[in-house]
Amino acid sequence: MARLPNVEAHTPGVDADLVRAVQERRGGELLNLDRMLLHSAAVARGWNGYMGAIRTGCALAGDLRELVILQVAVLNRAPYEFAQHAPVALAEGLSQAQIDAVADWRNSALFDERERDVLAYGEAMTLQVQVDEPTFQAVRRHFSDRELVELTATVASYNMVSRFLEALGVQIEE
Repeated sequence: MARLPNVEAHTPGVDADLVRAVQERRGGELLNLDRMLLHSAAVARGWNGYMGAIRTGCALAGDLRELVILQVAVLNRAPYEFAQHAPVALAEGLSQAQIDAVADWRNSALFDERERDVLAYGEAMTLQVQVDEPTFQAVRRHFSDRELVELTATVASYNMVSRFLEALGVQIEE
């Protein structure tokens, strides 16, 4: 159960321009995540810009972006995050079998070397915070400096998202 009430587009005092900007990024809708963020216009505005950049402004391949987002959701026990990103992962080229195998990726033959190195990196960032040198060097060989920064920012950002969702009990849309 959500710990705070959702803010709706018609809630008195809500910043209508901000609501429109969020809806534009979301294809016309507000998610329950957005409804929670709208309690703070400053946070919602910054979140919308930053997460928009992570999702649509990066050179990092969409399938890898979504793979690590799903992994973060699994590791942080964040079902909302997983439910929102599983369809995006399919659209970006991951198979349903890969999506289903994210939780047990080390024992799966469905991921290639690059994907396995990305998953090891995401796991280290999420569970240990510090990334050991062998894990870093393994992932480093696959990416430009820009892509590596974007991969790192994606893992870090979606750790933030899952922590926000779970602390405030944001519910999956009906």
